[in-house]
Amino acid sequence: MDYKDTLNLPRTDFPMKARLPETEPRTLGAWDEAGLYGKISAAGRGRPAYILHDGPPYANGHIHMGHTLNKILKDMVVKSRFMAGFAADYVPGWDCHGLPIELQVEKALGADKHKVSKVEIRRRCRAYAERFVAVQRDEFKRLGVFGWWDRPYLTMDYSYQAAIVRELGRFVEAGIVYKGKKPVHWCASCRTALAEAEVEYAEKSSPAVFVKFPVVDAKGALPVSPDRETSFVIWTTTPWTLPANLAIALHGELVYNLVRTPAGDLVINRELVSSCMEKFGFDDYEVLGAWKGSELDRRILCRHPWIERTCVVVTGDHVTNEAGTGCVHIAPGHGQDDYELGLRHGLDIYAPVDNGGRFTGDVEGLGGRFVLDANRDIIELLRSRSMLLFSEEIRHSYPHCWRCKSPIIFRATEQWFASMDEPLPGGRTLRRLALEAVREKVRWIPEWGRERIYKMIENRPDWCLSRQRAWGVPIPALRCRGCGHAFLDKGLLERLAVLFERHGADLWFEGELDEITGGAVTCPRCSGREFDKEEDILDVWFDSGVSFAAVLEGRDELAFPADLYLEGSDQHRGWFHSALLASLATRGAPPYRAVLTHGFVVDSQGRKMSKSQGNVISPGEVIKRYGAEVLRLWAASEDYREDIRISEEILKRLSEAYRRIRNTFRFILGNLYDFDPAAHTVEYGELEELDRLTLHRLMGLTARVRAAYEGFEFHTIYHSVHNFCAVDLSAFYLDALKDRLYTERGDSRRRRAAQTTIHHVLDHLVRLVAPVLVFTSDEAWRHMKGRDVESVHLASLPEVNERWVDEGLSRKWKTILEIKAEAARALEAARREKLIGHPLDASVTIEAPERLRGVVAAERAALKEILVVSAVEAGRVAPAEGAVLFESSEIEGLRVSVSRAGGAKCERCWHYSPTVGSDADHPSVCGRCAAALR
Repeated sequence: MDYKDTLNLPRTDFPMKARLPETEPRTLGAWDEAGLYGKISAAGRGRPAYILHDGPPYANGHIHMGHTLNKILKDMVVKSRFMAGFAADYVPGWDCHGLPIELQVEKALGADKHKVSKVEIRRRCRAYAERFVAVQRDEFKRLGVFGWWDRPYLTMDYSYQAAIVRELGRFVEAGIVYKGKKPVHWCASCRTALAEAEVEYAEKSSPAVFVKFPVVDAKGALPVSPDRETSFVIWTTTPWTLPANLAIALHGELVYNLVRTPAGDLVINRELVSSCMEKFGFDDYEVLGAWKGSELDRRILCRHPWIERTCVVVTGDHVTNEAGTGCVHIAPGHGQDDYELGLRHGLDIYAPVDNGGRFTGDVEGLGGRFVLDANRDIIELLRSRSMLLFSEEIRHSYPHCWRCKSPIIFRATEQWFASMDEPLPGGRTLRRLALEAVREKVRWIPEWGRERIYKMIENRPDWCLSRQRAWGVPIPALRCRGCGHAFLDKGLLERLAVLFERHGADLWFEGELDEITGGAVTCPRCSGREFDKEEDILDVWFDSGVSFAAVLEGRDELAFPADLYLEGSDQHRGWFHSALLASLATRGAPPYRAVLTHGFVVDSQGRKMSKSQGNVISPGEVIKRYGAEVLRLWAASEDYREDIRISEEILKRLSEAYRRIRNTFRFILGNLYDFDPAAHTVEYGELEELDRLTLHRLMGLTARVRAAYEGFEFHTIYHSVHNFCAVDLSAFYLDALKDRLYTERGDSRRRRAAQTTIHHVLDHLVRLVAPVLVFTSDEAWRHMKGRDVESVHLASLPEVNERWVDEGLSRKWKTILEIKAEAARALEAARREKLIGHPLDASVTIEAPERLRGVVAAERAALKEILVVSAVEAGRVAPAEGAVLFESSEIEGLRVSVSRAGGAKCERCWHYSPTVGSDADHPSVCGRCAAALR
């Protein structure tokens, strides 16, 4: 007879080939049809809440790998927290206002953009954002990310716009909002002020010049010769700012020399004299004297190099002697340090540059010139006036606009600001509150995030709230026609919040002012009642920063503060930063308990992805080839605290790892086809030792994975699960188990014990990987018997069963496995010498040192099972014909002999046994198989 038909071979409908690109969309459809996420949310009611608040991606274009990593990490947190016993509703959101969308609309309008009204531009911007919200929503859902996709939050929703205006009103009420003229990052190409988070740094070539400022009045502080020109020498890499120069700064504690040179007597920092003389080509020079900067403070007037204007010599702590001359030219309208120094000394905040980055008519000979292009003209002008000592090109890091990539400028303009240093109600400043919160009230993951954002807050200027664009929430300020005073009225802001909730923020641009104000506003300075509307919009970082108010406090299922904000590391100066300031200014508390940051996605060589380098990998393309499950495995496999690499090689390796995990599920499911957990489960005490060892190891895996979810160590989960499937199961336990599963009588205790064990293993594994492998875990769950909920995503993470933890058994089996490893080397040697083909061809004799003899003798049956050989004997071994002798180099005194197994080969189990032929009904099988057949 064909004994193959009598074996308990695996049977399952769980397919070997996943065909993820085809099956995942069907699974998503089934989840939607079943209302799975609604059921998950309902199941969480009454539980303690865990709130991960979504940082809104920008609604502009298809998602990229950075989005993919971010959303999958968030999804793993939310799913694992739900499975750990929390209510973990996830409300996704989108950032919809701002310059990138407006630029796309203007690009589409082309030459007609100047003919279109602001309201029409805003209408088109809204339509553009709506389109990409829909696109990105489908792309995020395709990744298997769960959430309230049918009711996300959008910063352009009327209710959200109302919340923004209310929060602005709270800022005003706190007394920290003011309008002032001070330097801000200005993009001349986009014609708007930029936030700190909208500035990126890139290499740029700039002209560096050494320029003389002749002394016109030394007030006795310096020995000025009437027949020789005495000059202070400044060094700058922005010659275009020289027309706005109003002072020269020295450091009060640095020493300055007066140096006689062929170009006149020059004042230079003592430490820099030698390097400057070398640059200027002066071999013959003489130091005439030395003075501390403080001795010259406000005692000397110099003449501008070409403009009829004097400038005063002052001291400033920002001056260094690391480069240049130690003398810094001060243009209060073109730099933060210059501005602060100008305020202290009553200097004009002068910036003769228009919105397009061109000099105004105030600058004779340069009016209308773009400032960066004017550098060459200014250098020639200095040279013609004999004011230029040296010029060169240098490469340095320079601020650029994050959107148009153009170099930006510092330019003083009238803007609305939130003060970092004005006392709030309660007496402390926003800066002090933020620094205390960063250090004491927030957990930063990784910890280096704490110092990074601390330094940013410590050194940041006041928050520039206004932007000169069309698409966003307006700053509803009024300018009095009578006295010219610009102000924000708290009552008007509250009235507008109600109106915006009904009609949207376009009302500010469309409506008549009298109707908007209701005639209830008067000028706080002159009590006038006639006003003009200002039309600046709010910084979009304020929009997203106040999401805690619009979303956490605005949704029943959420609450303030969030347990976690999770974004890329660039958000230390972006969303994490603006949200912290907005929350502290109005609530006195941070909006989050913990902040997790991840690195950027780079290629296999660590390079940033860009179209120009041709190394961009599209999530959509990966999904078409491998499925979203492999992308999720990628997100879990990498240490997100560093930059995360992705490449074709990495994806192939992960698809192989995925197949190993999937095949483990399939093997177990196949061997549970006739197992009913309710009827066939064997009590723990009746399991075989090998089964109990596996459950002990399973408990170790469960504890590690649960701790990894709790600590956001997702790469630990991937490596632990993959290693357990590949090593503990496939290469060891399941390999040893096949004989018991396939050849024992179907309802035997030993087979049911094996099935009990692998049922527990599968139950734990499927639930442990569910937050990562969302599709595969749910597919496996549907094929399992005895499940108590319809989807694994409604289940809980498995607990550690302390009864299954057996350290004594583990120690004992550590010794058995060390012996097994040496015997396996002997079998490999026998295979190389062609003595055997399959391990079942072998009989193994083990001669152990005295300390291990009892173990080998007692565990012959266990060693036979895990070595998958036909026989294991304990005793002395000696060289014998037809045998391979192996001496262990790892265990002293251990010798192994491998020979061909005796007896005949059983046609059913393939073991060699002397009992083959002992049963008259089944003469070609061994006694064990004959008993099973009977």
